Amino acid sequence: MLKRLMLGGFIIAITAGAAAAQGIKRTPLQDIKFPVGYHIVSVIAEIGPSQIAGRHTHPGVDTGYVLDGGATLLVEGKPDQELKAGDSYAVPAGVPHDIKTGDKGLKIMAVYVVEDGKPVATPAPKQ
Repeated sequence: MLKRLMLGGFIIAITAGAAAAQGIKRTPLQDIKFPVGYHIVSVIAEIGPSQIAGRHTHPGVDTGYVLDGGATLLVEGKPDQELKAGDSYAVPAGVPHDIKTGDKGLKIMAVYVVEDGKPVATPAPKQ
């Protein structure tokens, strides 16, 4: 029961923590307390066609693998990165980024390393 409440709290935090695009669906997979002072969170995220997720940051590393569809990953200070099924990506902690989906939308498995007590995502100011 406690695990479900924690996972439910995570979903609320990630939804409220970043400016969410219309049509984003997140399916929690796991939340592991490791290493000490951190937890590793994994989700399946699905974003509809032609959406912009909203510029945001994470307090830890954000990594992922594209399961289906495609998108452009917009990471501050780096060239735009085109993503398609089979590609992986990583965004360093604290770096503002956004994602713009293509015609098919996007389905990814995302993994976040989060310091205990910090939100999974925080909105970042527009450029």
